[in-house]
This record gives sequence, structure tokens and C-alpha cells, in this order.
Amino acid sequence: MNINYQLATFVKSHAKAEQVDKSVRPEVSFVGRSNVGKSSIMNKIFRRKNLVKVGATPGKTRQINFFNVGDVDFVDLPGYGYAKRSKAEQDEWRPLIEGYFSQNRNFALCVLLVDIRHDVSPLDFQMVDFLQAHEIPFMIAFTKADKLGTNKQRQQVSALSRQLACAGDVVVLAVSSLSGQGVDDLRALIEDAVGQAR
Repeated sequence: MNINYQLATFVKSHAKAEQVDKSVRPEVSFVGRSNVGKSSIMNKIFRRKNLVKVGATPGKTRQINFFNVGDVDFVDLPGYGYAKRSKAEQDEWRPLIEGYFSQNRNFALCVLLVDIRHDVSPLDFQMVDFLQAHEIPFMIAFTKADKLGTNKQRQQVSALSRQLACAGDVVVLAVSSLSGQGVDDLRALIEDAVGQAR
């Protein structure tokens, strides 16, 4: 299936999971820690600069944001785990993310974003466990690959995949919103997943 990503439009934001409209199209969702570069990667996929708002402060996304591209919906979920926010603010993401994924929706693919430069965080482990437990199809995109050389990238992808203990079962990909590395591959993986979900 070919998706014309440049046709992406913002649809709606929801502050609570129970407000989210019923699922009518295949959905591709993006989730990850605050400051992982989620909005930047989504903009790169859409070939747009500012469609998905990039916050000046990490952890700005505190709603579930929906974007539409023809027969596919893209879902921008809140970033989790930003340490400089209050405990109450840090915990706001959980009912939104878990509430969304607990619904009966047409999940085509969840793209879990993990910063390639750092060890996997406890919250990332929890997210993987949650997605597996709920049988949500997902892949892992290691972001900010442009910050590392080619050899270091390979080493980190291998090391992080081992940490996550899911390298054999889950597609992993190094990506960069700055250089565009891996973005065409990510688009192809999304299109394959959407084709299978239809």
C-alpha cells in the first residue's frame, strides 16, 4: 500500500483516553520517552516541518493527537518520564497511553521510539512489556542516529536490542529526523503493516 504522507492533516486532540473517537481506519501510533524526538520523526515521515508540534520543553505533549493521511490515522501519544516535571505531571501520561491501547482499535503498528545514545530506561521496558501483553504489533525505532558514527550505531542497536530481549521478534531500525536516515525504511514498514491491517 502506498501512502501519500504529504497529505497528512491534523484531526483532533484528546485530553482523556475515553474521549477518543471510535477506531474506523488502521492506526499507526508513536510512543516513547519525552525528548526522544517523536514529533520530529513524525514530521519527517510526513515530509512536513511543523505539522506535529515540537515542544520547546520535553514532555509538552500531554494529549493524544490524531493525524489523518487518507485511509490511515496516525496517533501522537504523550511522551513519558520527563524528570523535571512534577510527579503528578509525570504520571499524566499513563492513563492516556494505557487507556488508548486498552481500547478495541484497529492497531496497525505502534512505533516505539528509543534514544540510540542511552541505555533502555525502566519505562521503555515497561512499554515493551505492556505492548506485548496487549498483543499490539510494534517495532522499535532508535532515534538520533545522526549523533553516532556508523560503527557506534551498529554497536548500540545490537546492545539495546539485547537489553530489550526482543531483537529476534521485533523489527528494529536506526533513524534520524535530521539526516533522514532510516525514514524511507520506516515509511515502508508502516505501509506493510497498514496493508496487513486492512
